[in-house]
This record gives sequence, C-alpha cells and structure tokens, in this order.
Amino acid sequence: MMPSLQSDQVKQLRDIFKRFDMDSDGSLTQLELAALLRSLGLKPSGDQLHVLLSNIDANGNGFVEFDELVSAILPNMSEQILINQEQLLEMFRSFDRDGNGYVTAAELAGAMSKMGQPLTYRELSELMKEADSNGDGVISFNEFASIMAKSAADYLGLNCTT
Repeated sequence: MMPSLQSDQVKQLRDIFKRFDMDSDGSLTQLELAALLRSLGLKPSGDQLHVLLSNIDANGNGFVEFDELVSAILPNMSEQILINQEQLLEMFRSFDRDGNGYVTAAELAGAMSKMGQPLTYRELSELMKEADSNGDGVISFNEFASIMAKSAADYLGLNCTT
C-alpha cells in the first residue's frame, strides 16, 4: 500500500471522527459511534454495536478514541471495508451462538460442523491458535475479521508473506 494512500485514509477517518465527536472530547460514545456507522450506510443492531464497541475499545473505558478507531479499521481498510463490515458482523454473530461477543472453540466447532466442514481436534486447535491473536482463548470480532481477511487474501493469492 502506498504511504500517501494510507495518509489520505487516516485524514478521511479523522474528518469523519471529528464530525461525530459531538462534544469534541476526543472520543466517541456508543451513540456517537452508532451515528457515524449509520452515516456510512451501516445499520448495526444494538447488540452488534455493543460487540463492535467492546472490540474497538482497547483501553476499556467505554469510549472509542481516534487511535482505537484507526487501529481497528486502517490495517484492513479498503474501498469495500465499510460494506463488508456489516456482512462480517452477521457472519460473526452466526458463529457467536450465545451472543456474548466472542467465539469459543466449541462454538467454532459447532458452526463448522453445521456448514458441513467438521473439524478434527487438531484442526480446531490450529484454527483457534491462528485466529486467537491475543491468546485469551476466544475469538473476538477483530480477530475474526483479521482471519477472514487473511483467508480471503490467501484464497485470492494476494498475500505475499507467509
């Protein structure tokens, strides 16, 4: 990716962030985040919004600061990222059977089996290890999005590193 393109994307994100930071305190509340997403054509449910906020909110203060938004969006940002986000949330929710915002190994195994792709214990362990980048034993939405993006890039032959 060209550095100037990434710089332009950061500038666009900053402009969008500032527009929805109603009290100009440098952070977005859940309501402000919802308004921002709606302006982009997304209509997350309350549950989806809560999961998204908890996954983006790296410092756990209940708000989304600009750096957190950039960290969550920019590494995977493309022209279609915002369209794909809604589809990805729906897919994540189908794996997250209990709706707690995380996919456990049991939920992953059950979902894969329902899709006609049962996993061996070894395959399940390897998939969890690869997807669970922070090592907490569950897959968050961000981890899910990252592994799906990597899978798509590998499938399309776009991933040049191993």
